[in-house]
Amino acid sequence: MRTASTVADYIDHNRSLGKRFVGEAAILSAFSRAVGSLPLRNIRSGVISRFVHREGTSAETIAKKHRVLTSFFRYAVTRGRLKTSPMPSLERKRGATSFTPYIFSEAELKRLIASVPAATGPHSDIDADTLRTFVLLLYGAGLRRGEARRLKVEDVDLPRSLLHIRGTKFFKTRIVPVSASLGAVLNAFVARRSAHVSSVSSEGGSLLFCKKDGTLLTNSAVGAAFRRLRTIAGIKRDGGARNQPRLHDLRHSAAVHRVTSWYRSGADLNDLLPKLATYLGHKDLSGTQRYLTMTEELLAEAGRRFETFAQGGRHD
Repeated sequence: MRTASTVADYIDHNRSLGKRFVGEAAILSAFSRAVGSLPLRNIRSGVISRFVHREGTSAETIAKKHRVLTSFFRYAVTRGRLKTSPMPSLERKRGATSFTPYIFSEAELKRLIASVPAATGPHSDIDADTLRTFVLLLYGAGLRRGEARRLKVEDVDLPRSLLHIRGTKFFKTRIVPVSASLGAVLNAFVARRSAHVSSVSSEGGSLLFCKKDGTLLTNSAVGAAFRRLRTIAGIKRDGGARNQPRLHDLRHSAAVHRVTSWYRSGADLNDLLPKLATYLGHKDLSGTQRYLTMTEELLAEAGRRFETFAQGGRHD
């Protein structure tokens, strides 16, 4: 049995269950190319380990590759295509840690926005208006990158300042209210976008965001634009290229800033955290907890809250 055919069957199987299965399919396709014509029954743990632990791969990606391939080989066994799974145990590199989200400060967010014109020169696939609005939307509404890229003009309810987020990570639709300031940004952007798209040949159709030429805004294009933006704004941290702040960290930052604000105001977090989880599109609070990376500022606010509680004051 060819490995490629089993990979194709497994991808089709998962998508038939209603899963988007994009990142997983990319890993499986890369694995299929790596093993080439090697039959499924001849794949050994060493081959898998070399693919999973390829040089330069982050601990986070290693864990994801291992998880995806474990599920794939389990599928092959249950379908009678293999007698046993060749998956090796996950070998963690000494000192390896999972990726720690970067929490942008308000000053850094302002520098990012100010650097947009310089990051979107004549050779950029994305114009300044699109990149600026995209970044503001990820932070202001706490959206995932894919959710923002898939937004259509009709999903933006400008009169009521609402976003309809369809086909999310967990294949649910949610309604996200936006602030008056973000609503004004979106209102102006939609008006300018309509004039621009009508003047170019657009395959983006009714998508809210597209490239300069009217084609679909791809993950690679927006990722490259953000890396330029981050560099021009002078935002970096220790570690190699794989450890630098990401677009997705705008979502982490939005969550942390919101909770910090609640701490300061003495709000009831027991009541508000489940609402934040719903707003972010998480299935439960455990998903939201991963976003609440403890910055010094958040720790300080938590400490002040505990001191008040310890001294007999009000504690929500």
